[in-house]
Amino acid sequence: MTLQNPVYILAVLSALIFLSEWLCKHTKLRYLSSSLLVILLGAIGANLKVIPSASNASPVYDSIFQYVAPASIFFLLLNVNLRELKKAGMPMLIAFSLGALGTVIGVLVALQLIDYQSVFGENYAAIAGMMTGTYTGGSANFNAIALEYGVVKEGAVFTGIVVADNIMTTLWMLATLSLPAVMKRIRNNPEVLAMNDYKAEGHSDEEKISPLNLGVLIGLLMFVLFLSDTLSDWLSSVGLSVPSILILTTIALLLAQSKMIQKISGARLLGMFSVYLFLVVVGAYCEVTALGAVGADALDILVFTGVIVLIHGLILIIGGLAFKMDWSIVAIASQANIGGASTSLALAKSFKRTDLVLPAILAGALGTGVGTYLGFLVVSLV
Repeated sequence: MTLQNPVYILAVLSALIFLSEWLCKHTKLRYLSSSLLVILLGAIGANLKVIPSASNASPVYDSIFQYVAPASIFFLLLNVNLRELKKAGMPMLIAFSLGALGTVIGVLVALQLIDYQSVFGENYAAIAGMMTGTYTGGSANFNAIALEYGVVKEGAVFTGIVVADNIMTTLWMLATLSLPAVMKRIRNNPEVLAMNDYKAEGHSDEEKISPLNLGVLIGLLMFVLFLSDTLSDWLSSVGLSVPSILILTTIALLLAQSKMIQKISGARLLGMFSVYLFLVVVGAYCEVTALGAVGADALDILVFTGVIVLIHGLILIIGGLAFKMDWSIVAIASQANIGGASTSLALAKSFKRTDLVLPAILAGALGTGVGTYLGFLVVSLV
């Protein structure tokens, strides 16, 4: 089928990225961010069946999640100075922890608002753990718990959970994009800024890039991806579970401190394109019609996922008010919980807060590292 042709899919995804950038620069939609538009365009394309959606997802999507999302982190980290953690590091960690707490509480409360044994059957505890994992640090945790308990074989219920999760993730991305502007009208908390030269010059995504630089950057990426996966597998074989994304982050940060690497232009450009390619696929997974496959339970599943996200957000907002936290940090930490490192990174770029790129990525990597453990904890509690 043409719709499943990898060349066709990549062509359309690239066209949607181009369209989002063009609309932001040449129309009244410039008041929105490219990140927001590319998600919306991906969702529209999937629901109009221009590109594959969640129910008939292409292997291209899996490859983008597996390789392109980590690539975006790697490339953008090459522009980051570790000094930016001095002011933004602890506030981001506090906000992330509040968000993770909100997720756990949200899952426990949401279960009580539906007839979970009827809706989810004997898988209710595993599904509670899956949602805890995915809303602590992204879908990798969700899949790990689903595979462990065999929920992936449950057909309609699993599909309904996946679709509801993607819908809520997309809606929450839109909500967090507007959160700082809205909350500043209620209480204009001071911004926590990392004042250095990198921040001042980091707003532009336009760079000159040569074949030499491109070859070096792509080569570095491939080597680091391979090395990260290899080290992660080796550590697992000796009883240490270390996500490869944390290894990749560490290597990228070490490389970023080298003056030789800092002289190579193009990493930011490649990083932003990778982010947009990832986000357009996130939008494509927002398939509204697929919820019909679960019949009458669709509404309960949406209520379940929606309550988790709302309680997560409410606890973070209360924490932001109580501790007078930078609202951009609150929003980015929330995305690190709900969507993972790539969406939190995209949010930092959308806010033009390049000083928060590193904290956003580290918070997302932290979520990937602890989300599965929290998920299994919730499974044991319910």
